[in-house]
Amino acid sequence: MATAALLIIFTTLSYAQTLAPPKLAATAGQPPPAKKDSIQVVTKETPEVIVRETPQVPPVITREPQVVTKEPQVVTREPRVITKEKQAVAAKEMPSVVTKQKPEVISKPGPQVVTKEKKPKIITTPISEPIRPIAHYTFKTPEGQRESVQVITHYYPNQIVRPLATADKHIDPKLLRAASIAEERSHAHSRSLCWHYVKEALLASGVIDSRPKSELARDAADDLVTNYGFKKLSMRDPFAAPIGSVLVYGTSRSVGHVEIRTKDGFVSDFRSPTPSRRPLIGVYAKL
Repeated sequence: MATAALLIIFTTLSYAQTLAPPKLAATAGQPPPAKKDSIQVVTKETPEVIVRETPQVPPVITREPQVVTKEPQVVTREPRVITKEKQAVAAKEMPSVVTKQKPEVISKPGPQVVTKEKKPKIITTPISEPIRPIAHYTFKTPEGQRESVQVITHYYPNQIVRPLATADKHIDPKLLRAASIAEERSHAHSRSLCWHYVKEALLASGVIDSRPKSELARDAADDLVTNYGFKKLSMRDPFAAPIGSVLVYGTSRSVGHVEIRTKDGFVSDFRSPTPSRRPLIGVYAKL
């Protein structure tokens, strides 16, 4: 700044000298004008103005977060099928590469396991045959009563050894009840209490109103006929005895045996499909 101020002063002085001679030229004989001292012009230096550059604030750049979603790439590689022809072509194209072939492993075939196919089980449901009504034949007796008998539709060539017993309408129906009670209370084997079990069955069914006092089984026939109104029937075959009838066996030297005829056998203190082997005294029933 000082050098600039000096340059300004010198330029002003030179300019003043150039303008002065033509105006100050005097005629001859006139004394030259007195020289005036030059006045130094002192100029005040302009204060330095220090301008501080304001630091430029970098612009704030706001970037929105970018959400990058990458879809999973499914890379499917197709199996490379190398045939013998391709191997020959590749060997010709690259003759410098020597490839060692692996020794062939010859695997012996193992024993074959033969499995039998399981046949599916055929589940057969039983077919229920329709129940057919039993045919009956009705007729009138000489007395004028109407009766019916079952019509036989099957023939059995073998002889029936153990026929089923039938119910007689002339005897007391309470005897049928006594036969069923005795069968319910009986056992598989004998307990030597045949007359005791027959007494209990007759008393429970209501055929008799008091307990017989006889002890031995062979005396049951006389006790039933004398005290309770039983009668001896005409048949001698135990299988022909009607259901509910009382069969008495024995001799004068034995204790005897008593049993009741059921539909398919005989019962006392035990059940049996056949009658006793003792001698039969008689078949008794209450009419």
